[in-house]
Amino acid sequence: MPASTEPATILVSGKVHDHVVARIDEAFRLIHIERPDPSLLSPQDIAAVRGISAFGGIDAAFIDTFPNLEIIANFGVGYDSVDAAHAGAKGIMVTNTPDVLTEEVADLTVALLLATLREVPKAEAWLRQGKWVSEGNYRFSPLSLRGRHIGIFGLGRIGLAVAKRLEAFGVSIAYHNRRPAEGVAYSYHPTLKGLAAAVDTLICIAPGGAATEKAINAEILAALGPEGVLINTGRGSTVDEAALAAALRDGTIAAAGLDVFADEPNAPQALLDAPNTVLLPHVASASVATRRAMADLCVDNLVSWFGARRALTPVPETAHVKAK
Repeated sequence: MPASTEPATILVSGKVHDHVVARIDEAFRLIHIERPDPSLLSPQDIAAVRGISAFGGIDAAFIDTFPNLEIIANFGVGYDSVDAAHAGAKGIMVTNTPDVLTEEVADLTVALLLATLREVPKAEAWLRQGKWVSEGNYRFSPLSLRGRHIGIFGLGRIGLAVAKRLEAFGVSIAYHNRRPAEGVAYSYHPTLKGLAAAVDTLICIAPGGAATEKAINAEILAALGPEGVLINTGRGSTVDEAALAAALRDGTIAAAGLDVFADEPNAPQALLDAPNTVLLPHVASASVATRRAMADLCVDNLVSWFGARRALTPVPETAHVKAK
């Protein structure tokens, strides 16, 4: 930012990475509130806010509170809990943090797949509980990656990174997107049901939002079949969790590995109780290095916007927005 200008006022809403807060406090005038609630702010602060940094939770009403808002820097690649379309219509930029977490999430997705197929958590618990000594070897895992047919729902940056890793395992790979991806040789299925019927392992890395709300439902799970395995490291909202719990209970599919849930941090009790699940607390990108890189990109968008007057990673809904 030019030295002659006053630093812009940036509102940090909710719990955000400490590095985000520290960098904003150093470069801008920082206001931090515990939740996106305008009543926590004075009229003077509301008028002063030109940027918001948050980990989601920014709806149209909250956006409309700030008459001088220019940019919303979302911490995370997913931004379905930010009303980006509304922001774009008002000439407000929205940014996210793509690319810097791609490899980390892809690594964890493959790890979760292997852990689910080979029952890694249960095998480790067997050893730690002394059962290897008292009861003998852990059982043979009923499922294996050998000979599996993998379907990827959402072949974006992360989906492609997952596919590249899985190629090394000698499995077949297919995918479903709204449209075919350019430059890939994997089999494309124009419908999610068609993909589920053609594979026995469905990996969901699709974005959240109304278009994918409960897209993986009872019909999709039935198409996946009794040897089927569901892995989700995308958004919890894409899965009908009640239907999934029923499918796991009834043998409609064989197992599921989930890193995301519809109502985080609350995982449904029926999924917690299911013996054929591996459940993680939304940790796919949660390494120290990757989260710091995400934090830096989040703040770099603010620095670039108020300095060079352009965003580094605008979301598609606001790619047309120009700084005034």
